[in-house]
Amino acid sequence: MPPIILWEYNMNDFHSMLFERHSIRRYTDQPIAPDDVRAIMEAALLAPSSKSARPWDFVVVEDRQVLERLAQCKQFGTKPIAGAMLAVVVTVNPEKSDVYIEDASVAAIMMHLQAAALGIGSCWVQVRGRFTADGEAAEDVVKDTLDIPADRCVECIVTFGYSAETRRPVDPDKLLWEKVHLGQWRHD
Repeated sequence: MPPIILWEYNMNDFHSMLFERHSIRRYTDQPIAPDDVRAIMEAALLAPSSKSARPWDFVVVEDRQVLERLAQCKQFGTKPIAGAMLAVVVTVNPEKSDVYIEDASVAAIMMHLQAAALGIGSCWVQVRGRFTADGEAAEDVVKDTLDIPADRCVECIVTFGYSAETRRPVDPDKLLWEKVHLGQWRHD
């Protein structure tokens, strides 16, 4: 008897999507359907983590005023937050995993990939290790804005929305194959 296939996946579609996916920093005002928000969050919750610790928590933000406040969390690179239809703040408990930064990063990229599969643009906005123009930690601004517990670290904010910009697919000829070393490091 053949195995039961619960869903069929075409690897070529995924690979093509990787060439077409870009960080999108300008969004239309088209809302994101609740089912699509759920799919994006499911992707985050399905993210692998070291020892299955799942040290992350996520804050989903759609309120325009809160998005505007979050966009003030650091000096540069926050415009996508203010213009997004949705932002997800990726937090992590460093007591649950010694590789909490990696665990949070994997969850964030899972959301990026799910959004791209849905035709929704996204952008990573780094928070950890960044500061406002006045020198305040971006992480503290985000924690204060969203009442995030002090024992949590804020890795990033991932913004989502339908793209208001046109981007060409990545040219496969521009891939940096010299960064791939087979068997051992290649010195050129």
